[in-house]
Amino acid sequence: MLKILVIHFLLQTIFATEAAFSVGGGVGLGVGVGAGGGGVWVGSGGINSPSPYDSSSAARLSNAYTALQAWKSAIKDDPLGILKTWAGSNVCVYKGVFCADLQDSMGSGSQITVVAGIDLNHANLQGTLVKELSLLTDMSLLHLNTNRFSGTIPDTFRDLTSLTELDLSNNHFSGPFPTQIIYIPNLLYLDLRFNSFQGPIPDDIFNKRLDAIFLNNNLFDGEIPQNLGNSPASVINLANNKLTGDIPFSFGYMSPKLKEVLFLNNQLTGCIPEGVGLWSDLQVFDVSFNSLMGHLPDSISCLNEIEVLNLGHNRISGVLPEMVCELRSLINLTVAYNFLSGFDQECSKLFYRNVGFDFTSNCIPGREMQRPQPECSAIPGGSLSCLRIPGAKPLVCGQLFEAKHATTSSSP
Repeated sequence: MLKILVIHFLLQTIFATEAAFSVGGGVGLGVGVGAGGGGVWVGSGGINSPSPYDSSSAARLSNAYTALQAWKSAIKDDPLGILKTWAGSNVCVYKGVFCADLQDSMGSGSQITVVAGIDLNHANLQGTLVKELSLLTDMSLLHLNTNRFSGTIPDTFRDLTSLTELDLSNNHFSGPFPTQIIYIPNLLYLDLRFNSFQGPIPDDIFNKRLDAIFLNNNLFDGEIPQNLGNSPASVINLANNKLTGDIPFSFGYMSPKLKEVLFLNNQLTGCIPEGVGLWSDLQVFDVSFNSLMGHLPDSISCLNEIEVLNLGHNRISGVLPEMVCELRSLINLTVAYNFLSGFDQECSKLFYRNVGFDFTSNCIPGREMQRPQPECSAIPGGSLSCLRIPGAKPLVCGQLFEAKHATTSSSP
């Protein structure tokens, strides 16, 4: 089954042993794994009364009250009645808001009560975000999955210095990529999918130490930034946009912890980079519904952990390498609607291994459901030169890893 890897629940890392959480009737705290994903409940009830409330707690909670009341006034529809609880100065009993007691960093031994996060997933709220939310400088997560928020992201979001998770998925946000997000210093999880953001994806997003980047199902266009390989992310989803150009060469030099790559349904051209074989832990690679050409790189045979390999609906030609079909973790292999000219007996065995194997609408002689011969007489991208490292599987994988090691070692 397709595994969508999400970042570990980060609050225990942020607050370590000094935080004791108390939640005020939350809507459901959790990392949304999809547009409309569920949540992990933390609890309900009033806040644990800190003893004593110090001036720092009072100041921070006063700022939180100002921020939340300003936001409440910008929310025009609340069909579930969640905001009825957003009354009074005790923000820690507001539904969807949760607080934490932190040890005073000044060493006084007292505890400071702060708003540590907001989870309004599936609240179906309609409205906009307000600049006053930047007053929540202790907030570690903001989850707004599946609402009807619109407009743009306030510039003041760059001041959310404690924020590690931002989930704005499945809303109606628009405008260019919200570059202010790039300046949130501790952000690790970014989910902007299923909105109407448009324009180019900024280079700097791949220079951040984000573990998960979900930008799919928007209107982003232009080329994928050439510094894609700088990202340490384990999951990158750019699917269902309007991206053009080649897959960057740096793609083959990404973090070894990369687990999932989804570039499907864009307008990408050129070759699949030979460096794809460097990701020994990669489980999902989906570049279907693009215009990729040339032969498949032999290095794909190095993807020992790959489960879902979807190359369908492109213009790929040549023979499907035997070693790809030998990958033992495969659950689904799709090469349909390309211009492949054949595959060998090892690929035929996939059916006996209960591996989903779709090779329809290619140019494979003797096989059913292939393209008409006239379509196969002129292979698209026939003059395209893709870097290939020939040889047996141990040689291919060995050369790739040695080349990467040499490149990394020579870097300053």
